Amino acid sequence: MSVNSESSEDLVVLGRFTSPYGVKGWIKVYSYTDPLENILNYNSWQVECDGRLTPVKLEAGKRHGKGLIAKLAGVNTPEEARLWNGREIKVPKSELPQLETGEYYWSQLENLLVYTESGVLLGRVSHLMETGANDVLVVKGTAESIDRQQRLIPWLPDQVVKEIDLDSGLMRVDWDPDF
Repeated sequence: MSVNSESSEDLVVLGRFTSPYGVKGWIKVYSYTDPLENILNYNSWQVECDGRLTPVKLEAGKRHGKGLIAKLAGVNTPEEARLWNGREIKVPKSELPQLETGEYYWSQLENLLVYTESGVLLGRVSHLMETGANDVLVVKGTAESIDRQQRLIPWLPDQVVKEIDLDSGLMRVDWDPDF
């Protein structure tokens, strides 16, 4: 098991291991990619172990029911697979496909400061949720924001989300602070 020198800032979380599957060391994978199977296309899986990033070799992976299962090199028993439970699967950001202008990865939106069009700070994007109709930004109040309230703001570019400036780390939204 070698340790990679890549920093956590250069990586993005694409999924996590959940629990062993079967008796041959397979493990269930919860994927954040869309479609789910896309996580299996990345060769440079990294997992944090004891505060250090460790490369993980994927021997095989496939769809199973509504989820995925994977076989990792050197993991041959349910007991060995259980050691991976809950660990996040990270890959270098450089391996992600380039997006069209105006498209963003969720990881790029997380931690952006969210302002109304009139300049009121609502908070910081904590994470995003899929709801079926449209994705939702979960914005948590900060010490500097109008209040400490958590807001659920629909991800509707041009309608609600008016501007995203990744370089400045901010987003402008058409949103009533009282809502």
